[in-house]
Amino acid sequence: MIDALTPPARPLFQKLTTFIDAECRPAEEEFEEKLDGFKIIPEVLLALQRRAKELGIWNLFMTHLHNITVHDYGLMSEQMGTSFLAAYATNCAAPDTGNMEVLHDFGTALQKERFLGPLMDGGMRSAFLMTEPDVASSDARNVCTEFKKETRSGVEGYVVSGRKWWSTGAEDPRCEVFVVMGRVVENSVMSKHHTMLVVPSKSPGVTIVRSLTVFGYDDAPFGHAEVSLDDVWVSKEDSLLGEEGAGFKIAQSRLGPGRIHHCMRAIGLARRCFDVMVERMLTRKVFGKEMARHGMSQEKIADCKSDLDCARAITLLCADKIDRIGAKAARGDISMIKYAVPDFVLRIVDKAMQVHGGMGMCEDTMLPRAYSYVRTLRIADGPDEVHKMVVAREECKAALKRMGIDVGSKL
Repeated sequence: MIDALTPPARPLFQKLTTFIDAECRPAEEEFEEKLDGFKIIPEVLLALQRRAKELGIWNLFMTHLHNITVHDYGLMSEQMGTSFLAAYATNCAAPDTGNMEVLHDFGTALQKERFLGPLMDGGMRSAFLMTEPDVASSDARNVCTEFKKETRSGVEGYVVSGRKWWSTGAEDPRCEVFVVMGRVVENSVMSKHHTMLVVPSKSPGVTIVRSLTVFGYDDAPFGHAEVSLDDVWVSKEDSLLGEEGAGFKIAQSRLGPGRIHHCMRAIGLARRCFDVMVERMLTRKVFGKEMARHGMSQEKIADCKSDLDCARAITLLCADKIDRIGAKAARGDISMIKYAVPDFVLRIVDKAMQVHGGMGMCEDTMLPRAYSYVRTLRIADGPDEVHKMVVAREECKAALKRMGIDVGSKL
């Protein structure tokens, strides 16, 4: 794997791998033991973050700061996926990574000073508020949180009203800022185009309605919240990201490379599940011999190995394309990995659970938690169906061009 990295990435990769193997995975049990809901961040994670800073493996997702490629960071993300703590320990966890990229690319000098700096330092966390419970948010055009224009004391601003859910990170005690998707309302007319605002999480009118669980996991201390925004006023100068109506453009800029990160971390998690499955087969006897000596078990190993390698290959191919021609041109490839990789990985996790029998269903292994995380990826950042639609359209456009038919008249 080291040979696939660019020279600047190799020492970072080696330090990261050692850090995860020697410090992150061994700390997982203590982290779980010290959890107290959403009240505190266990000291063991804070210590890991300090250590990552010392090692220079901090904010690696900001590839331009480290002179590495998206392909390089993809391989690093796979390593991070082998531990539930690694992405948080290195300040490379969603949704902060996407929000930091948005603030870096579209934020004003004031927004960068107030939010980007503290987020990159790790002392602050953020949440991305897009999905809404009352509309089918898989079609982002349905998002209807209102940004009503209103001037107060001579200052232009917006009154934000709406309800969001699956706001990951909103319950973290360090969360101080939301990036919110909505539509501007002026003179009682709602714009057809969406806009992004930065909203301080402690603003009057912001309420955490409830914690949401994923298959019973609350993912404390970070969490997934339903958030009510009741007449939250923010100034235009402080809050507007980019331009009014540029919400979709900004959203896509944060989601494109982010899907490489998600997929490669999922592959790292799958590798960990694969390893524990094979070790179980080699040490557990059934019907007079080790499980690994049974043909059905060998078939599982072979199927999982091919799924793992296929998932890695298509994701790194996509990362390479982003490096060469940009995320916009790689749109179809990005959508393809977003639905294909979770499917590959889920098959691996499911087989590992099956091999572990009853133990695979309970908290005695990390397998149920792994399953809940990967299953969520089939919905988060756009459901499978939307991404398959994108891939199908891209292929139809290519076919129409080969046929000499005007694409605009058909799709």
